[in-house]
Amino acid sequence: MESVSQDSASQKCRRMGANLASVRNSHENTFIANTTKGAEGDMVWVGLKRKKKGFEWTDGSSCSYTHWAEGQPDNNSWVHGEGCVVMYKKVGRKSPQDYESAPFLAACWTYISLAILIMFGYLRDFLRRIGLDKNRSATERNKMKGFVPLYTSFEGFFSRNIFKRAIHAAGKPICGPPTVEVDVLERTSDDENWHFRLTGKKRRCINLASYNYLGFAEKDGPCVHATAQALQQYGVGVCSSRQELGNYNIHEELETTTARFLGMEDAITFGMGFATNSMNIPVLMGGKGCLILSDEKNHASIVLGARLCGSVIQVFKHNDMDDLEEKLRDAIISGRPGTHRAWRKILIIVEGIYSMEGSIVKLLDVIRLKRKYGAYLYLDEAHSIGALGETGRGVTEYWGVDPRDVDIMMGTFTKGFGAAGGYIAGSKRLINHLRTYSHSTTYACSMSAPVAQQVISSMRIIMGEDGTNIGS
Repeated sequence: MESVSQDSASQKCRRMGANLASVRNSHENTFIANTTKGAEGDMVWVGLKRKKKGFEWTDGSSCSYTHWAEGQPDNNSWVHGEGCVVMYKKVGRKSPQDYESAPFLAACWTYISLAILIMFGYLRDFLRRIGLDKNRSATERNKMKGFVPLYTSFEGFFSRNIFKRAIHAAGKPICGPPTVEVDVLERTSDDENWHFRLTGKKRRCINLASYNYLGFAEKDGPCVHATAQALQQYGVGVCSSRQELGNYNIHEELETTTARFLGMEDAITFGMGFATNSMNIPVLMGGKGCLILSDEKNHASIVLGARLCGSVIQVFKHNDMDDLEEKLRDAIISGRPGTHRAWRKILIIVEGIYSMEGSIVKLLDVIRLKRKYGAYLYLDEAHSIGALGETGRGVTEYWGVDPRDVDIMMGTFTKGFGAAGGYIAGSKRLINHLRTYSHSTTYACSMSAPVAQQVISSMRIIMGEDGTNIGS
């Protein structure tokens, strides 16, 4: 962007539907444009300053941008050219840190504690080898030695000496819904947590472990009553796949509601969230000649689905847009290994909120890169849908982008909606392809009707279609 006069910048801005209020310090390419309210939503004052790589807010925080020449402004980016800067308010969110850093002292004590556990673990393994301590872990028989081991040596060490020490505090059976507080059955062990027996007592505990983000998995309320009616009407099990006799009208209602909730053309639902990724990514990628660019912190279901594709997989650093762009550029320039022919498809796979790190995907930058290099975008919103954004529409609403800029939008019903299963939303052509070729619709049993009703009821509450203001 070159320094230009205020008159020429003003003319350019008016052609874009904005009024240039002032040009400040033009030799450093700093501009302020006052935009008007248009079809894309409310506009705001914007101040941007040119840098060697991209732009930054005048207050110093970073922002995303997309190159644009003539025509109408893109509804998911701010626009620059000849001294004009236009930005929509709904994409003007400042980029937060990926996740909160752990305090230095807490991190030190954590590593020290882990080192002590490992040290005592090796000591106990030594005592087991010389016969002073009993080895209760499973071992492979001698006739199985020629087979590939079921797990690595360190995995066995971790399970024996570290995991078994902590398992007493995890995995306890509960006897009630996963609400704010849960009733936990007490148990004890006589052999150092290798086996447990229940004591018959209960303990009321604070629930910090479930996915019931919005509280829909309750034992009373409108969702429960609607689910009970669906149970009376349809029963518990479907006992067939969607392509046979398992396609109920409530499934089609669920898919219509899901597509409307997400702002997508169409959607398809599945009975298991993990299988939504692992069984459908192979259907979307055509095997050889395709490239998958996957974030290094993606969920195991994404990793499994990508490996089942038979496509080339490249992993980029977590939320690192520079590394992603470098791999995209190399893929376009070099092509396929050996032949250097162009890739048939390039698919970028990211998550909305990464479950273990708590970081939010830099969606604006990802969309910018996928447009720039002609790639497809697969967004996993398992942890963000329902819980992120002003109206619960997930990470797309959080960043203020059009959901249809995401080619393939995946999510689950197990978190924000208090149910089970998952969905994929996108264009009608995409969803029709999945309905025909997905293994989950061909071989897997359909989602239970009461579960589908639970999702429908919770979605309507979030959208305010239940006649109450609970969702607001």
